Amino acid sequence: MDLALQLLVNGVINGSHYALLGVGFGIIFATTRIVHFAYGPVFTVAAYVAWYAAAVMGMPIAAALLVAILVAVLLGVGSYVLLYEPFEKRQAPHLVPLIASLGLYIVLENLVGIIFGSGVRVVREFNNGIHFMGPVFFTTVHIWQVALLVILAAALAAFLRWSSYGKAVLAMTDNIEMARIIGIDTRKVAILVFAIGSAISAPSAVLILLKDGATTHMGFLAVFMAFVAVIVGGIGSIKGAIIGGFALGMVESLGMW
Repeated sequence: MDLALQLLVNGVINGSHYALLGVGFGIIFATTRIVHFAYGPVFTVAAYVAWYAAAVMGMPIAAALLVAILVAVLLGVGSYVLLYEPFEKRQAPHLVPLIASLGLYIVLENLVGIIFGSGVRVVREFNNGIHFMGPVFFTTVHIWQVALLVILAAALAAFLRWSSYGKAVLAMTDNIEMARIIGIDTRKVAILVFAIGSAISAPSAVLILLKDGATTHMGFLAVFMAFVAVIVGGIGSIKGAIIGGFALGMVESLGMW
């Protein structure tokens, strides 16, 4: 019974991580119809930037996180403006941006290895405390993984429901062509969702850095789980991405039992 409880808690923790990645990837996918596989290396870069800021430059974790978010946003927006948008203007088939995204994935992943090296990078100064609740244990990072999902998902849901840009995002998610017809600047909205989705990936990456360390290939699992969570939960739904992420976490954890 104790093992089952521990695995259940582990499933909630991992599910929170996958759900948040699914939300970030899903808002890009649902709004622009671009399968942004380069979301993985953006996640990786955010982790390495945070490591460099905290471990090498001596910045506090909070400041390192802000730097990581900024870099992730720049990479995400840059990938749309410099790579995907030209294909959109040429009305290229959907397969072309997909292949371009895979190419960008390879380039960014190798650049991370060239710049930062291939070894595991950890923040040794961080103390990841262990907490017990009866027979179940979890760490400070685990708490933040769950809390982060609650905070960011609630903030994103409020943004989509009550802001004008949020409603424009929902309109594009429903029908891009109709959104253009009624006067929505779809380019601005696409840039916005790439910025939001990329920004969401950075805190998740930093928490993985603090928990397990950063590796050059960590982005593969991130984008794979995000993609599966979106497909399982339903494209265009924040709730669906969260449910899909939790389902993955539970299957992964309880499947071992």
